Amino acid sequence: MIDFRPSAGPTLGVEWELALVDGDTLDLVPRADDVVAGVAEALDDEHVSARVHRELLSNTVEIVTGICDDVPQVSADLDSSLRALRQVTDPLGLELMCAGTHPFAQWQSQQVSEGERYATLIDRTRWWGRQMVIYGVHVHVGITEAAKVLPILNGMLTYAPHLQALSASSPFWAGEETGYASNRAQMFQQLPTAGLPFQFDTWPEYERYVDDLMVTGVIDELKEIRWDIRPAPHLGTLEIRVCDGIPTLRELAAITALVQCLVVWLDDRLTDGGTLRTLPPWHVQENKWRTARYGMDSIIICDDRNRERLVTEDLADLLERLAPVARRLGCETELADVEQITRTGASYQRQLRVAQEEGTLVGVARSLVDELRAGQAGRPG
Repeated sequence: MIDFRPSAGPTLGVEWELALVDGDTLDLVPRADDVVAGVAEALDDEHVSARVHRELLSNTVEIVTGICDDVPQVSADLDSSLRALRQVTDPLGLELMCAGTHPFAQWQSQQVSEGERYATLIDRTRWWGRQMVIYGVHVHVGITEAAKVLPILNGMLTYAPHLQALSASSPFWAGEETGYASNRAQMFQQLPTAGLPFQFDTWPEYERYVDDLMVTGVIDELKEIRWDIRPAPHLGTLEIRVCDGIPTLRELAAITALVQCLVVWLDDRLTDGGTLRTLPPWHVQENKWRTARYGMDSIIICDDRNRERLVTEDLADLLERLAPVARRLGCETELADVEQITRTGASYQRQLRVAQEEGTLVGVARSLVDELRAGQAGRPG
């Protein structure tokens, strides 16, 4: 039995993975232990220091919000933690950046953080696990009834390509242009139990699946299921893990608003007695590949009648449908910023533009560092 603990409402929680880079070379540096310890030491605020965590690789820190009522509260929470983090990283000569991958860092040079959990993961996954020099954003949205979790999860898979295209930020890997908008999406799904979720109709079916994995030794605990969208029963949330690392706080707030509005919109339809439109698994899989490859230029499959549209055109209609939900949730401004991403360009587009203009991937890394400090995307396209 997996006990889902319902949330009181569509509350939010966000996890934001950040890379630590040298202030001069802009290459990754294994200083997470020093940074996390420094935050705990330098700040008398346990509230903030408890929200800065280590991750699998020692070049990464993660900042996590508390339970937030709305998107502005998420932004304020993350901004507070980011400022606290810089009180430690600035004196150490370190910079922070966020993208799905680092433009030129070599995976062979990266160190795994100490800890039995990390060692076990690497021992099992070996070459693929060692290559996971990737960064993402996870958005939790509270679900009020256990019976709604799986229908909303299945419904969200229709909009996973929109989220992936908007957040795509990993066009480079180990110094090479990959031809993919989100190389991270393709890499992460190589891990066992990662990638797209199975579509279950009932909670008992999901429980039987988890039990099978436990009994056969595929996983030892529930969180080892690393789906792009997954239930988080102990938190009472649906966790959306589709997104590449998001370089700026403003873009992160925009995409968080889109996620929350989508979940609430789907929830409303269930509450009103409706059914949620879902895509066949083969269309979901194809949409993931298309947006990983082509990003904002993707033509996605929109329904089981094989209707196709440019993702940005479908996104424009979607934002219009979600506007009343955004007003109700208090994130109208942030949702409107999704359109700004389509005008300025997603991060992978901006990175490719900088690489072409400056002819160096160090310049790309510098642009990502500068964007994170500024809190918003750089030059308009």
